[in-house]
Amino acid sequence: MTKLAVGEVLGAWMPFAVLVVVVVAWTGPWSDLPKIVWWQSSIAAQDAIEHRAVSVAFKLTPGAGGSAILVAWIIVALLLRLRWTQLIEIFGRTFRQMWGALLVGVLIFGLANVFNFSGMAGSLANAFSRIGPAFVLVAPVLGWIGVALSGSNTSTNAMFGHFQMLVGKLLGFPPLLLPTLNSVGAEIGKPVAPQTASVGVATSRFVRNEGEVIRHNMAWTFFLLVYLVAIGGAFYLLAPGLMQLPAAE
Repeated sequence: MTKLAVGEVLGAWMPFAVLVVVVVAWTGPWSDLPKIVWWQSSIAAQDAIEHRAVSVAFKLTPGAGGSAILVAWIIVALLLRLRWTQLIEIFGRTFRQMWGALLVGVLIFGLANVFNFSGMAGSLANAFSRIGPAFVLVAPVLGWIGVALSGSNTSTNAMFGHFQMLVGKLLGFPPLLLPTLNSVGAEIGKPVAPQTASVGVATSRFVRNEGEVIRHNMAWTFFLLVYLVAIGGAFYLLAPGLMQLPAAE
């Protein structure tokens, strides 16, 4: 009975062990797989606020980290000796659950590139900079709103990170202050993001009842958001030097 229990425990942990080993081996500093580029395209422009040349590039990198996760999944499927019918059913159910998230990932980064490199981020930054130093209180809120809508801290930083940096440059803020507040504010918004709640309750009794979880978390995120706004204001008023970029040697 004890041997069976140990075997079941090891079997339950096996997928996680395979995932960690494959991802570390695939993406570690010794691996060139993530650096492989099959195709790339780029376009240059002139930044009207920073007065320097900027460029945006798209690279097709089949060896990125997501591919490592797919390979780990294939290895786990082989170790578990899954049948083709099971594989098809798994892919079907996963796609039905995640097709919306797949679209959001592609569209939000496409929108971020257009927003940042078409001049819209600069125009919006110029408008928001007229708020003055009080913008330090608004920066975390924008991050919170971004992740509440998109469900992703990464997407929110791609969308508003450059914009926050431009506002800080126009107002003379320490360069790291506003992008940091944007990122942390986005993380605070994760508990009320519909996508996050949907994934989080996938194995619980709250499936199809994500709204209850979001309502429970909402007050806590507001509390933390106010706390973050206070921290941002304190950094700006009392210790702006801590948010400076390190001097180049």
